[in-house]
Amino acid sequence: MTAQMTPRERVMAALHHEEPDRVPFDLGGTGTTSLVVETYEYLKAYEGISAPTEIMFKAFRVARLDEETMRRLDSDLRPVIVKPPKNWTPPPSEPGAFIDEFGIKWRQVTYSRGHYWELASHPLAHATISDLDAYPWPDVDDPGRYAGLAEEVRDLFQNTPYALVGDSGFKGFWEPAFMLRGLTQALMDLIQDPEFMHALLEKLFEVNAAITKRFLEITGPYLAAMRIVDDLATQTAPIMSPTTYRAMIKPYHKRFCELIREYTEAVIVLHSCGNITLLVDDLIDAGVQALNPVQVSAIPDVAGLKAKYGDRLSFWGGIDSQHVLPHGTPEEVREEVRLRIHQLGKGGGYIAAAVHNIQPDVPPRNIIAMSEAVREFGVYPIR
Repeated sequence: MTAQMTPRERVMAALHHEEPDRVPFDLGGTGTTSLVVETYEYLKAYEGISAPTEIMFKAFRVARLDEETMRRLDSDLRPVIVKPPKNWTPPPSEPGAFIDEFGIKWRQVTYSRGHYWELASHPLAHATISDLDAYPWPDVDDPGRYAGLAEEVRDLFQNTPYALVGDSGFKGFWEPAFMLRGLTQALMDLIQDPEFMHALLEKLFEVNAAITKRFLEITGPYLAAMRIVDDLATQTAPIMSPTTYRAMIKPYHKRFCELIREYTEAVIVLHSCGNITLLVDDLIDAGVQALNPVQVSAIPDVAGLKAKYGDRLSFWGGIDSQHVLPHGTPEEVREEVRLRIHQLGKGGGYIAAAVHNIQPDVPPRNIIAMSEAVREFGVYPIR
């Protein structure tokens, strides 16, 4: 049995395909492995924690978990995120809506246990290439983005034992493209107007690259992992053919990974929901080193994914949040954790986490059961 490691040592070993003392666990370490606001409130009440609720990402209503909650549930990772801009104020909008830095409008939609923000307008829906240069893109030089970041990341690295995950806030290409353009029009552009789509993706690369470069100049030496985000698949298959991905999106992923590698040795982790198995070889070739969230409800052969790619790719997530976490008993959650550790944990290369942010229909007892099961079943060697 491996001697007990610090959380940082545990995560670093796992991400470099070594077997740590136990499988690392992530709750709240990234913007796709946390809790939505209502879930966080329920969990704090259940645990008797009185910390205030802070938002990590507004549009997706992701909570930034307090330190006591993360410690109680044994999360091994902590987020390091670019700051909000200082010199930008959201444009006015009607009640129940807001406009983000890209000029995209989001509208509040109420559900039984809370609300979500959904896309309400696409400011480049009717744009031409000539419109792109004049568009008011986010200010990459806004000093607010980087204020206090150096002190924060040094403090976390020097005074805590946790692994740090970097998030520059501007880290995707296909997602902002279809949000700006509208999903239907963006899909049509891939085939009917690739010249426009490349021009749009190039603008997004300029913004992403400039902000990410500044972010990594400050944080790069301290990070265990660096996130990029682009949802590329549906529940059943990629949203575009592999051929189209290679021609249209992959060049920007590859350039972005190369940029990241210039400033940090952190493992590059891509978040993409859905069944992206047909794109995995291309993602690895583009520079992706870890895959989140491993949506097990969409991927038919999870063990096969590990067997085929486990020497080149780490896996981050895998605990079913579509069926088991919301609808299962604590014992069924334990069995789900045990199964995923068995499928993905052997030989290292696995960080256990829920598949995406935990929604309000997941009872607190199942979140706790998940954490406890990782500690119970994740001890190496995996049996």
